[in-house]
Amino acid sequence: MFAAATALFGTASCTSRENIYSGTDNSMSAVTTNDSLQVATFGTGCFWCTEAVFQQVDGVTKVESGYSGGTVKNPSYREVCTGRTGHAEVIQLTYDPARVSFQELLEVFWGTHDPTTLNRQGADEGTQYRSAIFYHTPEQKQLAEEFKKKLDASGAFDNPIVTEITAFTNFYKAEDYHQNYYNLNGSAPYCSFVIKPKLDKFKKVFADKLKK
Repeated sequence: MFAAATALFGTASCTSRENIYSGTDNSMSAVTTNDSLQVATFGTGCFWCTEAVFQQVDGVTKVESGYSGGTVKNPSYREVCTGRTGHAEVIQLTYDPARVSFQELLEVFWGTHDPTTLNRQGADEGTQYRSAIFYHTPEQKQLAEEFKKKLDASGAFDNPIVTEITAFTNFYKAEDYHQNYYNLNGSAPYCSFVIKPKLDKFKKVFADKLKK
């Protein structure tokens, strides 16, 4: 599965994304769910693409694009793009563990981007595009580290995995125009030529994990 999936997100660039937007007031999203739901935070490069992917996963009830892992409070997109805030572009998702496990989310995570390129996804370069798992519980940490170790040992990727696995400290929701981007802008050139082909391939590889 991983051999087929790793081709999905390896070459596209988000560097051509519109830069006409100015930073807006981002507020830090509190991680609050009811007792039956849990939260996961993943960095896989461009959040427009991965938001569209995880919105399709059965058991995922909410997906937000934003910034995690940095030192600057309430950063704007422009600030994060400088690479000086320390943040990664991430998606933060809420999911029902009775319908999809964290282990299954990790399968999608590692299968839909290249976790072997340090601070880069395709043509996008910078620490904001790093592969990262910001774990919320000791169990998430253990599962992520074990999965990473097994993948490396299996030779699923040609090069060692460089995914950062670190404790969650903050999440700042990205500007409104980043949210639900593909669904709201499906006819835009970037969506048509970059996101849609990747999403179509994802649906084929992970057909058993899609919402019905």
